[in-house]
Amino acid sequence: MKQLFTHARLVSPGWTRTDATLAVENGWIAAPFPAAEAEEIIDLGGALLLPGFFDVHFHGCGGGDFSDGTLEAVRTVAREKLRQGVTTFLGTTLTLPEAELVSALEAGREYMRAPDGAELAGIHLEGPFFAPESAGAQNPAYLQTPDIGLVDRLDAICPVRKVSYSPELDLEFRFLAALVERGILPSAAHTGADYELFCAAADRGLRGLTHFCNCMTPLHHLRFGLVGGGLSRNDVALELICDGVHLIPKMVEFIFRVAGCGRIQLITDSMRAAGMPDGEYTLGALPVVVEHRRARLKTGQVAGSTLAFHEGLRHVKEWTGLPLEELVRTTAWNQAESLGIPGIGKLEPGFRANLVRLSDDLEPEAAWIDGTLKWSKEE
Repeated sequence: MKQLFTHARLVSPGWTRTDATLAVENGWIAAPFPAAEAEEIIDLGGALLLPGFFDVHFHGCGGGDFSDGTLEAVRTVAREKLRQGVTTFLGTTLTLPEAELVSALEAGREYMRAPDGAELAGIHLEGPFFAPESAGAQNPAYLQTPDIGLVDRLDAICPVRKVSYSPELDLEFRFLAALVERGILPSAAHTGADYELFCAAADRGLRGLTHFCNCMTPLHHLRFGLVGGGLSRNDVALELICDGVHLIPKMVEFIFRVAGCGRIQLITDSMRAAGMPDGEYTLGALPVVVEHRRARLKTGQVAGSTLAFHEGLRHVKEWTGLPLEELVRTTAWNQAESLGIPGIGKLEPGFRANLVRLSDDLEPEAAWIDGTLKWSKEE
């Protein structure tokens, strides 16, 4: 089927077009063709049209958590993500027993067979390979040393795309080498690793810093830490939670100014309370209290966010003053490129028509996957 999205403000990495038309053919963005040939014309009335967002790190929203291990939980989070403009996501797990991880990935596999919300592109294992001293809001009862056998067993159920782990538990870099060999993106997280260990790991294929600045060694004038490493190393992606809780606005602006938009990835790291009222919830069986949209364990640690993806983009635009055509690199293209997933993140021929319509204040109004309308706030 041929479609035309007309009277749109198109925004793609590196460019913006006003009062423009986007041609789509059989779910793919196509070279222009005559309007008379289109079977469907969608008049956007001057609204923004961007590549659909790609959240590579979140646990839950709308009351569900990916690690609940049920098809209904995956459907809940996938449908809620569409309302945030997210068309693709990685199901992100928690530090849990293997049996519970298996259940979560089995539910993910079942959802991938018949998706009815945002598209699940694979799994992000956040844990259980973390150092106890840096566990944060991860459940300390189920921490373990890096085990590529566990990764392989889970990958056989549902494709594992990314693994976040503590590099200090892998000083001989065997786990890192095994991930690189399998084409799985290794990312440092919940770690007390110093700058020197970070550089050694990056030289061997470490390519990410999970929720950058949070639960990692800070920048100090005598000890550069992972934060210093992330700011100075151009081949490592930086996940940012831009909710004003995990990072203050001035730090976000500083990171964008130093690192640029080319390797920053906006994430939400949201838990099940995202899109829900304040109250009591759980994260990996740990009790969480949400007050004024801030999620904390009862012991005080921050326990994920309640951020919606489009809210993070809105914050970054306000805090940095950067144009959307630069910021849009951080909402899908960088994520897809780092994971080696083609056809996502640009409004160019040969890319999938995964699209989000936004209002002037960056509120999602509709989302399409492969040119098919999946959600509209008018319905």
